[in-house]
Order: sequence, then structure tokens, then C-alpha cells
Amino acid sequence: MYEEKVEFTNSRNLKLSGLLCNSPTDSKSIVITCHGLSGTKSGGGKAVAMGKELNERGWSVLLFDFTGLGDSEGVFEEMTLTRQIDDLTCAVDWCIGKGFTRIVTQGRSFGGTTAICQAAGDNRVKGVCTWSSPAKIQNLILRGKNSADEIKGDYVILGQKPDLIYLKKDFIYDVEKYDLTVLSSKISPRPFLVIQGTADFVVPPTEATTIYNSAGWPKKIVFIEGANHEYTEHYEKVWETFFDWLAKEFPD
Repeated sequence: MYEEKVEFTNSRNLKLSGLLCNSPTDSKSIVITCHGLSGTKSGGGKAVAMGKELNERGWSVLLFDFTGLGDSEGVFEEMTLTRQIDDLTCAVDWCIGKGFTRIVTQGRSFGGTTAICQAAGDNRVKGVCTWSSPAKIQNLILRGKNSADEIKGDYVILGQKPDLIYLKKDFIYDVEKYDLTVLSSKISPRPFLVIQGTADFVVPPTEATTIYNSAGWPKKIVFIEGANHEYTEHYEKVWETFFDWLAKEFPD
């Protein structure tokens, strides 16, 4: 595997940090991976390891940090779904500029939500795969409240102590503009794979079902029995599912 540190800019002229894992076969096929809400491109090392496996299967991989995370510029607390979609579109632009002609996006959690929304309006993306991605993230954040207006202060607080995440309330107002049930349907006729752990207590499995039922064909949903949100003990099964889907839907 040939790893190359790369940089590209988003539409706000902020530098985004990436790692390009080039396949030795030079197939012009690439997977762009989208990390979760507060993650980074390395995925604790697992994203890079998955990139190596994909390289051996003829796929290059672009790992990158969304704005305000990892080594990318910007302010994390100002995150919005619109901003994430723009970052991913600029990543697609960069891949096209490098000569890649077959682009598949794969996202974990909120990264998968971002991938759905971005691909719905960009036919240059030839397929989408999501892992444990929410269909209505605002409901998961509001936790029974009717709107962000009922939250005191300027921020919404996510996660659990000591790993709390603070985002401006604009995050909620922005995400409410996106209907994942409509946007999921717009990926068709491109292939769409939904992966979900049955023991996920962060994003309920019903979210994956909502996304899958909203999508058009060709589509596939796979539940990983006993897997948590991070797929701590099941990541190899997730990889195998993803690799098999790529081989079937995008044969050489």
C-alpha cells in the first residue's frame, strides 16, 4: 500500500487533511471514507487497516478529516450537516481531479448520513455504504424536546461524561432541513448498502430500517448480530460485508 498525505480545500477555503491509500493496480476506483461525528480519518488505526485491505482488492482509498477535526482547519463547534456535505463534495472534486472515475462513499454514523445527503445530489458518486447511520439525528439529540428552541444556552451537548461534545444549536436547525427518507430514495439506481449492529445503543437499528425502506433499488441491508455502535468486536464482519458488496456491485 502506498500512503500519501494530501490536502485539499473546501468551498470556505479551509484546508482539509487527507491520506490517500493508492491501490497498486491503478484501477481508477476509489472509496472515500467519512468518519463519525467527532472522529478522525485514522479511525484509531482501523480505517487505515481497512484501506490496506481495499487496496489489495483493487480500490484506492481517501481518508480525510472533516472541518475542525483531526488535522483539518476550522472550528468543530460550528459543524453543520451542510458544512459536512460541502467537505465531502470537495473530496469528490479532488478525486475526480486526480483521475479517479469510479467513486464510492462509505460513512460511519453521522459520516454515513453525510454520504447519503451528498450522493443524493451528486451522480459522480457511483454507490453508497453506511454503517450505523441515523435517519433523524435531531430526534436522537433532542431526546424528547420538540425543537432546539427548548434547549437552554447556545449549544447542544452530546455524548456522555467525560467525552461530551458541544455543538452550536445551528447544528439542529440545519439538520432539520434534510429529509433522509427523501434523500435516500435519490441514490437509486446506484447501489446502496446499509449496515447496522443489533446492539447499537447510540443509533437504534430502527434508524437503519427507515433508511433502507426509503431507498430505491438496488439496495441491501445487513444487520450484524451483537455489534455495538463502534463494531468493537465485529469490525472484520463489517469489512467482509462491505468488500463482498463492492465485488458484486462493481466487478472489474
